[in-house]
Amino acid sequence: MLAVADALSARFNPVRVRGELSGWTRAASGHCYFTLKDDTGQVRCAMFRRSAASLAFSPRDGDSVEVQGKLDVYGPRGDLQLIADAMRPVGQGNLYEQFVQLKARLQGLGWFDAARKKPVPVMPRSIGVVTSLGAAALRDVATALARRVPHIPVTVFPAAVQGVQAPAELVAALACASELHARTGHPEVLLLVRGGGSLEDLWAFNAESVAQALVQAPMPVVCGVGHESDFTIADFVCDLRAPTPTAAAELCATDRDTALSLLVTSGHRLGDAVLDRIDAMGQRLDRLGQRLSRPSDRVVLQRHALQHLSHRLDQTMKSKLQQQTLYIHAIEANFPEKMTAHLQALAQRLAHHKALLDSMDPRLVLQRGYAWLADGSGHAITSVSQVSPGQAVQATLADGEVDLLVR
Repeated sequence: MLAVADALSARFNPVRVRGELSGWTRAASGHCYFTLKDDTGQVRCAMFRRSAASLAFSPRDGDSVEVQGKLDVYGPRGDLQLIADAMRPVGQGNLYEQFVQLKARLQGLGWFDAARKKPVPVMPRSIGVVTSLGAAALRDVATALARRVPHIPVTVFPAAVQGVQAPAELVAALACASELHARTGHPEVLLLVRGGGSLEDLWAFNAESVAQALVQAPMPVVCGVGHESDFTIADFVCDLRAPTPTAAAELCATDRDTALSLLVTSGHRLGDAVLDRIDAMGQRLDRLGQRLSRPSDRVVLQRHALQHLSHRLDQTMKSKLQQQTLYIHAIEANFPEKMTAHLQALAQRLAHHKALLDSMDPRLVLQRGYAWLADGSGHAITSVSQVSPGQAVQATLADGEVDLLVR
């Protein structure tokens, strides 16, 4: 192995390599480990703490970088590896570019809009979980839910969360959950969870088909995929994003102890309110009892009020009667004169209308030499198109009628 390492060092080192970062991790020791890949292959890389501390940026999976270092052989496994001394970004990798393009397109469609997202219930009656049955995320979620809300039923909709088949299985699991919710109303909230990983590991959650299934889901969906620094298309489309699977479970499940404490507090407040109400009603009852302790006083007050009202009624009736008497006397005094004036006005109106009616008498028109023509049925003839040669017509003149024959 040493000979191979010496041969590589003598012939190739130092080297500069460009590629796409994958599987970037930083160990507790401060050393960083990752894979550098391109279309032709990949190579394992390591960057020790001293070199990693001098990085001017935060590397992420999918970044396109240029690494300067030396080739070496890792003895325990006999693997070729690149010991990186320096790294600089030279652009973003193909997967990340695909992610950015899809994110921009779906954002343009309004899939990320807050207005279309559904509120997550604080205390759901049932919870669904979409993840792999063997995933650590499922154990984390189950532990959190069992601790916080052991009384709430949980339904698991299994699906692969990594690999080529993962998008289709995720879509099928989401469709199964949506169909169950449409029939029964459960689950009331759905958790889409997966543990952390590289960009490739989480790529199933960047599939457009999965995003569309999330948009069409009838129940609110909480997405807890990866770690807090990981973002997928599912995070932007879902109704609520959680930094981790455990946080997703906590966001939709109020702790039972908290709920019980709130219930106890509400019970105390309700009891206090009832006691306050009873005290207030007791005071009111005491006041009413004091007012009823001497009913004779109440009778005297009512009698005085009745006498006052009776006196006011007598005075009002007398005043009203005097006014009506004066009004009648005034009408009697002016009645003949007003009636005569009214009859004269009616006679003038009648004469005026008679003159108008006389002016519209058609006989006055006939006296000026005009005639009224009618056919045999008595219908008026107003146009030459209504008669034909040899037709008998009747002409009405001012002093009689004449039978005519059309020529």
